[in-house]
Amino acid sequence: MSEQSRPILCLGEAIVDLICERHLAPDETPDRFSPHHGGALPNVAAAIARRGVPTALVGGVGSDRWGRWLIDGLADDGVGTDWIAVPEPTQTPLAIAVFDSAGEPSFQVYGDHIGPTTEAASAFLEPAIEAGQALIVGSNTMVGETEREVTRRAVRMAGERGLPVLLDPNHRPTRWDSQSEARKFTLELTALSTVLKCNREEAEFLTGECDPRRAAGMLSETGPRLVVVTDREAEIVTAGAAVARWTPGTIDVVSPLGAGDAFMGSLAAGLSSLDWDLSRVAEVLPQAADDATRRCRHWGARS
Repeated sequence: MSEQSRPILCLGEAIVDLICERHLAPDETPDRFSPHHGGALPNVAAAIARRGVPTALVGGVGSDRWGRWLIDGLADDGVGTDWIAVPEPTQTPLAIAVFDSAGEPSFQVYGDHIGPTTEAASAFLEPAIEAGQALIVGSNTMVGETEREVTRRAVRMAGERGLPVLLDPNHRPTRWDSQSEARKFTLELTALSTVLKCNREEAEFLTGECDPRRAAGMLSETGPRLVVVTDREAEIVTAGAAVARWTPGTIDVVSPLGAGDAFMGSLAAGLSSLDWDLSRVAEVLPQAADDATRRCRHWGARS
């Protein structure tokens, strides 16, 4: 089997996004919510599949109708679902998303079942990593001790097999009891990653440096061979294996939800097509930026 015919593995939780599809003034109360397929790593996997590159989710869902709905949605998106665990009895987590008048989202996750579903999916790590060409992880599976150990094991196994490990922190402050712990565990993954993609706020969170170019340089010295820092419609910068820049086009934004996931998936798919020659990252930035901006035209991350 050629490397490019192997799937890019995405380790993470699938959740249901319940979205209030309008921008709320400070004194407005949200009312109607629409369900959307969600979860950062499933969104990344769907973006990879849209680029025609094999991908699969390694994770879990609840044993309820929402879990079945999420699996069906991933399959419809072209994502491999053979390594998704459905432990009994568990409920699928729900993320409530509302947008303020400026279009900025805030989230509240309900349901503490990410640990049990991730632990159940750990049985798939060995066959998945044996079959995969790369592994993508995020910081959300570092929040709880159970899923943290599964993530560490997956990263270690990928490293032992020589697979590129890609990290998108996708930092959600409300998921963590302690922001210092969030930073510590994210930096732990950063040191073990091949490629780090983060946005400007995450880069500053990890380094204390507000300038994206300087922050990217600092992060490239902590372990990753390539660092990519996005900044919404501002310039994308890279450091490490290549120093590159790209400024995305402007669009009217309905919702930024899932834009970073779309960028990450497109970036991974593009690097895969280049046989993981990280020095050529400049060639894939325009497509990744375009894929991210297109996501902003919809309320849901995978609409």
